[in-house]
Amino acid sequence: MTEDAAGRSESRRVADVCVVGSGGREHALALALAKSGAEVVCCPGTPGMGAYPVSDRIRCSSLPPEAMAADLFMVGPEAPLVQGLADRLREGGRRVVGPGAQGARLEGSKLWMKQVASEAGVPTAAWAAFDSAEAAVAHVRRQPPPYVVKADGLAGGKGVLVTASLADAEADIVAKLSGRAFGNAGRVVLIEEPLEGPELSVLALCDGSRAIPFPAARDAKRLGDGDQGPNTGGMGAFSPVPDAGEQVVDEVMDRCVEPTLSALANRGIDYRGVLYAGCILTADGPKLIEFNVRMGDPEAQVVLTRMGGDLVDLFGQAADGRLRSSARVEGESAVCVVLASHGYPERPRRGDPVPSPEAVAGLAGVTVLQAGTGLDSEGALVTDGGRVLDVVGTGTDVAEARERAYAAVERLAWRGSVWRSDIAAGFQGSRGGPDSGEDRT
Repeated sequence: MTEDAAGRSESRRVADVCVVGSGGREHALALALAKSGAEVVCCPGTPGMGAYPVSDRIRCSSLPPEAMAADLFMVGPEAPLVQGLADRLREGGRRVVGPGAQGARLEGSKLWMKQVASEAGVPTAAWAAFDSAEAAVAHVRRQPPPYVVKADGLAGGKGVLVTASLADAEADIVAKLSGRAFGNAGRVVLIEEPLEGPELSVLALCDGSRAIPFPAARDAKRLGDGDQGPNTGGMGAFSPVPDAGEQVVDEVMDRCVEPTLSALANRGIDYRGVLYAGCILTADGPKLIEFNVRMGDPEAQVVLTRMGGDLVDLFGQAADGRLRSSARVEGESAVCVVLASHGYPERPRRGDPVPSPEAVAGLAGVTVLQAGTGLDSEGALVTDGGRVLDVVGTGTDVAEARERAYAAVERLAWRGSVWRSDIAAGFQGSRGGPDSGEDRT
């Protein structure tokens, strides 16, 4: 119970959980928490999410998170974490899942992340950092292809170039360091050693001293089939990953997550939230590509779909600094396919009509999550961002989940929409490996 300025008691809480953000990840978080019995408000969510919330326990609010009265706050995107939202909420006595600004530097600065990883002994690619285009170009000319060029700061998942072209690498260095490409986020660049092997995303829930893994996932970052085209925020994901079982996840926790959590604690940083380790499974074992300080998007859409138990309680334990439970994983597999706007990622077109989720009514094992959607003057769905819809299929194995997801995609794709046709391609049976040694996503 709370009281307003007139001394009147407020009869109910605004929500059990406030989910901060407006993408498909936030819709997935809201749905998972609602399945645990919570009343969830998304700040701000999207008009599409408000119109098609999937659960009657989910609603959206235009109020800022600081104005919400909720038992628990889940911060979805990285930018507000880097800007200190979790710190401000905690200062107001709120329970928060999400690191403070100091811990969020793991994603806010790739250079700082590399320094912490080196201190912690985390295996990662060799690297060098530059704020001079001349020095960076001279360095990259001494390296063999392919070339990996990363903007130091936040770039919406689009600040990494991997190319076999020296000319393209040099042009990218100049564009980033001049500020033309990503503004201040690119004023420092990292040139990294390329790593070979399939990728793996391991998301761990941390309470400041302990970490527990969620189900592993694999995402597809390139725009086009066969990993062609520019990097994006993510075009799809699947879980479980049949060629990376529990032993691999344990190795990532032992070699990457837990040493980093200890290194942060040694710096006086109490990291409470999700720590996402993006790894390459090399011949020498998992090596870290990057840390994210929140659930991945679209990894959250498949990971959360597979989780059972009381997630409100589990996240609350992390917020309180007292994790005592482990993640409960359901048996089903999940595949997410992202439908994006025409022109994504450079110039996504807004205002194109988008089919209603009612188009897939009756299809078994399908959930449609709203991401970059708006409503026109008549209340119909339209594109209002780059990644528009997340289509999640579930099944007894990856192959069945994939079949269900793409059956829904065929009904939901609109004229001009962009999507990959090869998410989770090559996996047969519940735990079968890929049909070749090639990483297909």
